[in-house]
Amino acid sequence: MSHNSPKRRDFLKYGAGAVTGLMSGSILRPQLIMAAKQENGHPLAPKRAQFKPRAQNLIVVNLSGGLSHIDSFDFKPKLQADHGKTIDWRGRPFFLNASPFSFSPRGESGIMVSELFPHLGSLVDDMVVIRSMVNDHISHGQATLSMHCGLTTIPMPSLGSWISYGLGTENPDLPSFIVLAAKSPYAGSQVWDSSFLPRQHAGTRIRPGADPVPNLESPIESLTLNELESKMLKRVNLKHMKSRALDAGLQARTATYDTADGMMRIAPELLDASTESEATLESYGITSGDNISTAWQLLTARRLVERGVRVVEVIHTGSGANWDSHGNMGDHRVRASDIDKPLAALISDLKQRGMLDETLVVICTEFGRSPAGTENEKGRNHHNSAFTCMLAGGGTKPGTIYGKSDEYGNVVAQDTVHVHDFHATILNIMGFDHEQLTYHFGGRDFRLTDVHGRVINEILA
Repeated sequence: MSHNSPKRRDFLKYGAGAVTGLMSGSILRPQLIMAAKQENGHPLAPKRAQFKPRAQNLIVVNLSGGLSHIDSFDFKPKLQADHGKTIDWRGRPFFLNASPFSFSPRGESGIMVSELFPHLGSLVDDMVVIRSMVNDHISHGQATLSMHCGLTTIPMPSLGSWISYGLGTENPDLPSFIVLAAKSPYAGSQVWDSSFLPRQHAGTRIRPGADPVPNLESPIESLTLNELESKMLKRVNLKHMKSRALDAGLQARTATYDTADGMMRIAPELLDASTESEATLESYGITSGDNISTAWQLLTARRLVERGVRVVEVIHTGSGANWDSHGNMGDHRVRASDIDKPLAALISDLKQRGMLDETLVVICTEFGRSPAGTENEKGRNHHNSAFTCMLAGGGTKPGTIYGKSDEYGNVVAQDTVHVHDFHATILNIMGFDHEQLTYHFGGRDFRLTDVHGRVINEILA
């Protein structure tokens, strides 16, 4: 045995203290547990934002593959009228292809929305539609990495990890950053990785299905014995950590194990949507026994945020069978029918419960689709020169259109929003100056927005 290892009598001494606490029958609520952990320097303890935040929580809905802006939320009458005509784009001739979907004005704001989104379209008065997004890359992996981590080439800490690092969590029994992903996205786990930030800020993936969080069931049959073992180990670990105060990796592992212990107790109930009312389940489109659909994932996102999880991301479809409609834009109809109703239900549900004001919902994609290609082409190719993302809640200005693409939806014509600007605005909503939320690593201070970014104040209430 190493001279640094706790001796048997030490283990029994700390264990005796644990027994005393257990016998007293004191059961601390999550808030009190976190308060105690904060006093002990717990790495996920709640932190104050740099200034008063508009939102306390973030839900990101990522539409993998490239939602077509000109077939969803950026109507182009000129494109419809000039179908089949040729334009010169970067020195090559391309045929203009009109949208096969009809559009109509929705809500009091009259924002034009495609027939693909009848339910979400009914909520445009609660949303901000940004029609002038640009990304630096036209390939899925790099563009997806950029939308999550700020750069296209180097895996950096993800948006969720930065917010976890900046704000901590309100519930020590759950991760501060959770990702619901039935299938792996482009760039894989890099999109929720913490990179050089402490490991406890990495996203925890939940795979919808019968076993969403593997190995959660405790091998110990007696709950009393389980609690006793946990208390004994925590006391020993605390002594071990105090003698190694500079070992950030040890702190991260301990925090991760603490969270795993909490999830063993509360995750089964949390991930059981059957406890919701019939009206709620119907609004999302969840049927009996469903634990895998997009609807179930979006309802679970609300349940996670409701229980104190700081950031939740729902990755719609992953890297296959997604919005990447090269061969047939009719595929968009299939994708939209899967997410339109439950996504609208999520926003309505948050609003009804009084949670939308403090929860920012981000609906994004890595790029859009091209308005031009070969003559009478049924699909559309990647397009990063102009696309659309949406926001709802979190102190944003509802019923707002920001930015404009040109008459064909080909390039930005007004108020360009780069990914760095998008991230800077999200961080501002969460209470941070994107230039000041930094982490020193490798001899320099890093931030999500690199050396760029501006806050889009025009969309903030």
